[in-house]
Order: sequence, then C-alpha cells, then structure tokens
Amino acid sequence: MASPRQVPTLDVLLPAGRGPLGPDPAETSLSALYAHPAPRASRPAWVRANMVASVDGGATGPDHVSGSINNPPDHRVFDVLRAAADVVLIGAGTARAERYRSLSVPEALAGSRAARGQSDRLELAIVSASGALPPELLTGDHLPLILTVSSSPALPALRRRLGPDQVIEAGDTEVDVERVLAALAARGLVRVLAEGGPHLLAQLVGSDAVDDLCLTTTPLLVGGPAARILDAEAWLAPPRAATLAHLLHCDGVLLARWLIGARPSSVDGTRLTP
Repeated sequence: MASPRQVPTLDVLLPAGRGPLGPDPAETSLSALYAHPAPRASRPAWVRANMVASVDGGATGPDHVSGSINNPPDHRVFDVLRAAADVVLIGAGTARAERYRSLSVPEALAGSRAARGQSDRLELAIVSASGALPPELLTGDHLPLILTVSSSPALPALRRRLGPDQVIEAGDTEVDVERVLAALAARGLVRVLAEGGPHLLAQLVGSDAVDDLCLTTTPLLVGGPAARILDAEAWLAPPRAATLAHLLHCDGVLLARWLIGARPSSVDGTRLTP
C-alpha cells in the first residue's frame, strides 16, 4: 500500500481530451468526476455501488476479503466516493469480514462536504436479518444504523444497546431493500454508497435500486471459488444495461463508472458517445 505521500496519478481514458489527475489533497477534479447526484424524481435515494474485482472476476482474494485485491489507485477513488456520500450501506457479512468500524472522511476532503451542505459525519448502515453483529461495531460514540427484520430475536437487545432510533425494521422475515432506502431517505441520507457485499449488491440491482456502479478492475488472476461482485442464484431477467460514464487508468488498474439502467445522453454535463 502506498504511503499518504505516494498518491498515484490517474490517466483519464474516457471522456477523451482530459489530462491526467495528479496528486491533489482536495481532489477537486476527481471529486467532480465522481460527484454523487441527488435522487432522481420518484426515487428516495441515488444509490452508488463501489466494488473491486480481479481480471478473472473475483470480488475477493483467497482470504475472502477485498483488501487483498485492491491497490493505491482504488484507495484514492475510495476516499473520494466516501467523501461524497451521506451514508455507507453494507451487509452484515461484509461488516464482519472486512472488519468495519465507525467511518471518517479525510480532513482534506471534509471542506467539500461542508460546502455541499452535508454533515461532517459519514453514517454507516448495516443490513442484517439476524441482527447478529460484531460487538466492536455496537460500542463507541458513533454507532451504526442497523436495518433488520421485525422477527429477529436480536431486535429487543439491539434497541436496548443502540437506542431505538438506531435500529430500523425493514421487513418482517426478510430485509426489503426498498424499505431500507426509504428509511435512510427519511433521515436525510439520500446519497447512498453501497460497498457490498455481493449478496446485498445483487438484491439492490435486482430491485433496480442501483443508479451507478464504480468498479475497479485490478490486474490480478485469483482463480478459486471467489464470488463475483453480484452473488445471486437467479439470473437477472432481463440483464440490466450499463453505460460507461468514465474510465480511468493507473499501472494496469482500470477504474470505471457505469450508469445502470436506461442510457442517458449525457453525464455530469459531458455528452456520451454513441
């Protein structure tokens, strides 16, 4: 992993005609490329997914975590995406495997949040039908939001430990992602960054809730039984369309932003090519 002073330069392959993005503590140009839009009409939130995959499609390395396949270019974009979001949404399995704790935004990027009128606090929301979560996540001053089901045996204990405002019922026996997004929007959390895992992302895509996907392809082959970024038994019927909004490159790492759903004519003021 690069030290804080070894920030990689990113080449902009698409849109054409843009120069490389060198180190910039405030990330002005990179933040403009990855601006997190407000929700579209009739939708409660703009849901952006951020995932990493190997060249052969693995969402993790053999240790079953994404940290073994990501890299400094991915880390640079990762910080920008978090700085633009209101809330990071993850599944409980990802919270356990990736050892999530309370979130923070790099100080150099905090000023842009204030300028957009966003809270300086980046929220963490965890989806868990069972309500079984690592104790480390349920302590401290910055507690996560827990989205669970009314039938969860852990529900009363979670409410006692976290407080009723931090625990949200989003289904009876299964978590309904539409209710999840509506509950987050009711708290003013309308810029949602979904960081996985593959099972939760499959639910979100299957419900047509994902607006854009930021996907880093890292130059590794991992083989094995690694899950893809979408982990679902059923095929998407029909397959969801994806439009390439921009593509960055650094040392073989490709960082793409895909718009999911109907093809727009432009993105962030830039006209898309046919």
